[in-house]
Amino acid sequence: MTNRNGFKESALAAVEAAIEKKALEPVLLDVSAESSYTDYILIVSARSDRQVQAISDHIIETFSARRVRPLGVEGVKDWVLIDFGVLVVHVFYHPVREFYDLEGLWIEAPRVPLAVPAESRAYEPMY
Repeated sequence: MTNRNGFKESALAAVEAAIEKKALEPVLLDVSAESSYTDYILIVSARSDRQVQAISDHIIETFSARRVRPLGVEGVKDWVLIDFGVLVVHVFYHPVREFYDLEGLWIEAPRVPLAVPAESRAYEPMY
């Protein structure tokens, strides 16, 4: 992520990578006007701890292929944070995401419109 114009494109690439691994309810927030540490925050959910790890790994692999390495990766089995500088990704086990409600903390931040497939909705039947 070397230039300002590529930031949104990179954030959207992270959304795509998450959806490829069946992430639920992706939300991309543009926090550039509210935050000094990042421009975008991506929040996605997973159906299990194993899926949290699979989604996180796939996002990191996708960016590695673009020659972008995370500045840091933090997490436990039900929540992983990946810091790419201008993009911070949160991958949650869905009930944990609902508990922490990061979207509520960033309620003033504009949401980037995303084309989210029906199977990526958390409130659709999962079986």
